[in-house]
This record gives sequence, structure tokens and C-alpha cells, in this order.
Amino acid sequence: MTSTRTFLFSDLPNADLIIDATYEGGNKGNAGDDPLSKLMGCENQGGFRIVGARNGFNTKFCVLYTDLSNLDWPDRIEIETGKFFYYGDNREPGRELHDTPKKGNLILRFSFDELHKGNRKVIPPFFVFTKSTKGRDVVFRGLAVPGAPDLNETEDLIAIWKLKSGNRFQNYRAVFTILDVATVKRSWIQDLHNGHPFTQNAPSEWIEWIISGKYQALKAKRAIEFRTKKEQLPSTKTREEMVQCIINYFKGHTRGEYAFEECAARIAQMMDNNIVEYDLTRPWRDGGRDAIGKYRIGMNENAIYVDFALEAKCKQFTNGSGVRETSRLISRLRYRQFGIFVTTSYVNKQAYEEIKTDGHPVVVISGEDIAKILESRGLRTENDVKQWLLKNFS
Repeated sequence: MTSTRTFLFSDLPNADLIIDATYEGGNKGNAGDDPLSKLMGCENQGGFRIVGARNGFNTKFCVLYTDLSNLDWPDRIEIETGKFFYYGDNREPGRELHDTPKKGNLILRFSFDELHKGNRKVIPPFFVFTKSTKGRDVVFRGLAVPGAPDLNETEDLIAIWKLKSGNRFQNYRAVFTILDVATVKRSWIQDLHNGHPFTQNAPSEWIEWIISGKYQALKAKRAIEFRTKKEQLPSTKTREEMVQCIINYFKGHTRGEYAFEECAARIAQMMDNNIVEYDLTRPWRDGGRDAIGKYRIGMNENAIYVDFALEAKCKQFTNGSGVRETSRLISRLRYRQFGIFVTTSYVNKQAYEEIKTDGHPVVVISGEDIAKILESRGLRTENDVKQWLLKNFS
């Protein structure tokens, strides 16, 4: 997401917080370069930067910082809904869930407990920042509050188990809502430091949530996007090795590349578990579809099922898929069907633009997507992928 404004390091103590603005770090090469301590008057390290008491009570506010790149703890912002998914600070085995140095999980428990009691007035504001692409610069993502309008008290804060180095331990996954606040005034940040959150400088959307519990989320509808070749191909060396492993495996498979079709269908199912069934079609009778299946919408008791068709292409990174290949799938979609186009490589510009501009109901899963889907299921190295292939597609 492109920043709309950049604030110099020297200007940070007096700067307002503006959505998607970049706040520059220093250049001395030490901890003093951290921009958040200058901007927010908080500590200069960690994901949780708590100002005030750390047990939740009397906490003035909390800064949440993430680089959005930790594969084990995949924090993310869902811009279409305004939700922010954030993992707690018990990220290594050896400690109890709430016994962390920064007391981040303790403030999560306190905030969500008070939310569920309806006692929102004691919940501190949360300010969300992410790492920028340059040095120690950070980007302001918004003012957040715990919970979301479509989640209940068993869904917004969950203690999950993790296994690392042979040891099991727990950490929180918390869901926040980023409020529709374009600018946070410097005067309110000063009010918070002084222990006076409910002043005329406070954002009206935050005050509304405190009073009524109504979430006015910052939602952003995606414009028509055509992902470039670079954006569709694996973005790191590890991801490239993972997808190349898939390509090599099926290029040398006894059943040829047709064996990749089952793998592609499985990857689509890993992406979305509402894909409840699929059937592979024979290569000489597929009519342009490598698989057909059912997608579930609704709860089990009242679900409806929508048909989809899948096309799979196992290609080297230098060989993209064009209009002829994507049109083959599009032309065979029946009324109320959607398509899934899975490729280890990429879809070229003309074909991608045709899909998006003409509004064809086709999901493109490219090489980068495949790697991310596998990572989400715990397959994070070339060897992990190789073992998975041998186990499932021999």
C-alpha cells in the first residue's frame, strides 16, 4: 500500500497520525533511530509498546507494531473489512501464556475480557503500525479497538497451541477493528499521556465505540487490480525453491503433468476449506476443465453448494499462461459457476486484464499464491514440500 505522506524523523514529536503515512527512522545506527519512541513516547523495541501500567488497568494506550512477515505468526490487515489480526507475544516455548516480559498477552486478555463485559471505557486505545520498506521507517495503519461486529466472545480472542523444538505452548490470536479515523491529532496523544482520553480531541468514531459499542470500520474496496508477472511469481528464494520443487516433481512424474491436476485441486482446497469436494476429469474428455467441484456457502444445516471448474498448468517461471489458456476455462463456465485457474508460474498481462475487466468469476492462484498457501499449512521449506508431494501424489 503506497504511503500518502512522509514525516521526517526530526518532526515526529509534533506529528499527527495520518492513515498510511510513513514516519522516518533515524540514521545513527542505534536504538535511538526508532521512530515510534519519538512519535508516540513509548519504548523503542517490541511488538507491544505499552504506555502506562502493563496489567491493563490504568494503561494509557498501546502501540502494536508488526512487520507482517513472520510466517509462524502471520499478522495481517484485511483492508476490505477493516479487521486486524494480531498474534500475542508468547512466541517461544518455556513460558506460561500471560507470563511475557512486555505483558502483551496480559493486556490482550484484559481488553477482551472488558469488551465482553461491556465495560469498554477502561479499554485503552490501540495504535497499529507496520514496518516500511526502508530502514527503520514505519507506516501508521490506524486506530484499533478489540473485537469485530461479526465475531462473538469465543472468536475474537483465541489461545492457540503451537509446537516448536518439540515443545508445546500457547499464544493468543486477537482480532481488532481499525476504525474509520483518517487523522489522529497530536493533541489527543498528549491528552492520553496526561491520563485524559475523553477530551474534545478524541476521535468521534472512538468515542462512539466507547459509548455504544458500534464499530465504524475503515473499509477499502479494492480497485480492479492486474497483478504483474513479478507479483505473481515467488517473492523469496525459499518460496521459489518450494514451487520449483513442485514443478520438478510433476515434470518427472510417471503420469506426466496430468498428475499435477490433483495437486492443484488440493492446493485450492487448502486455500479455502469451503471447497468440500472435487472430481478430476480425464485428460482426453475434460472439455477444458481439469477438475469440477462443489463450494459450500452457509452452515452445514442450511448450506447451498455452488459448482466450480478448475484448470491447472504446471509451468516453469519463464513460461506464463495467456488468453488462449484462460479463455479455455472461461468459455466452459456454466451459469452460476466460477473458475479457479492454478499455475505454478503466472498469467500474462492481457489475459489477467481480460479476466478482471470483463468481470469473469475466475480466481487466479499463481506461483506466489501456491507458496503462501503451503506456508499457511506449515510447509515452509523445499524439503517440507517434497515430503508432502511424496506422501500425497506418488
